[in-house]
Amino acid sequence: MLREFTNNLTRWDTLLFHRIFGWGDRRLLNRSFRLISWSANGYLYPIVAIYIHISFGSTLGKTFLFSALVAFPIERCLYHLLKQSMKRDRPYNKIDDVHFRVRPPDQFSFPSGHTTSAFLVMTLVSNIFHVPVIQIGMFSWAALVGVSRVYLGVHYPTDVLAGAVLGITTAELGLWFTM
Repeated sequence: MLREFTNNLTRWDTLLFHRIFGWGDRRLLNRSFRLISWSANGYLYPIVAIYIHISFGSTLGKTFLFSALVAFPIERCLYHLLKQSMKRDRPYNKIDDVHFRVRPPDQFSFPSGHTTSAFLVMTLVSNIFHVPVIQIGMFSWAALVGVSRVYLGVHYPTDVLAGAVLGITTAELGLWFTM
């Protein structure tokens, strides 16, 4: 029964990967998804913290900063532990006629680190600002980061799903410790 579930999940994962990757090598999509993917590299997160602190006051800024300072180290440890224990090959290493459209930062696929950090930041911001338009915008950005990683050929959809769960969970831990 477990084997059947695993086979079905792998089939679904590969099928969905092909659907998203199959959108083709279009210049606008390539540029857009590379930019979206790049936005989750982490370079912008300190700017977000500074912006929140300056624009919305020290209380919200400190909440975001302290939550992030707790959540990110936990997230990075769990991320690396999962990466090294699962050692899942990236799609371009397993599927014929698939290439990467952006160079991946490491060898293994599971979980998606970009998606993990995007959902972590999305969860922190959404919990600090109880404004639906901000929450919807942040969720849309984080989800697009995940889709971009599949489109770019470096992750399967389940890598992205696992990254989202890991990011949300570690953000909630960070919030729990600081609130």
